[in-house]
Amino acid sequence: MANATDHLQAWLRDAHAMEEQAITMLTSQSRRLENYPELKSRIDSHLQETRDQAAMLEQCLERLNGGTSTVKDIGGKIIALGQSLSGLFVEDEVVKGSLASYTFEHMEIASYRILIAAAEYAGDQETKRVCEIILQQEVAMAEWLDQHAAQITRQFLERDERDVTAKH
Repeated sequence: MANATDHLQAWLRDAHAMEEQAITMLTSQSRRLENYPELKSRIDSHLQETRDQAAMLEQCLERLNGGTSTVKDIGGKIIALGQSLSGLFVEDEVVKGSLASYTFEHMEIASYRILIAAAEYAGDQETKRVCEIILQQEVAMAEWLDQHAAQITRQFLERDERDVTAKH
């Protein structure tokens, strides 16, 4: 039977894989955004936060004498690559990308809330502190996407009506 620390380590590995998936998705999204500079800027900023988050999670796992899961990390990257490639086949890539990002941010928010509770239960104050920092960043990104969803949609529709590149 696993103890709280064992579960915490497994969930930290899952979170690390989730952040690796996010890095792949955000990198692809940023590269393809040409006509939405404010969105690109925010994605680039969150991409750096996400890289830092993955590093912080690695440090937590090392401190707990665990490591990341190569299989989970690669799996997350493959899923993200598939999601990125799907953008090639839709006319409204920027809108669907924003929707996917908003959804993904909320999955991350839920994951970090679970990790905070597990770290607290396991008595791991450092992991709890790290996850609280990451949670704040994920909430901020989700709020930004929420506040800008209508604007991004309008920009897409305006560009599409004028027959200029709108999808990305």
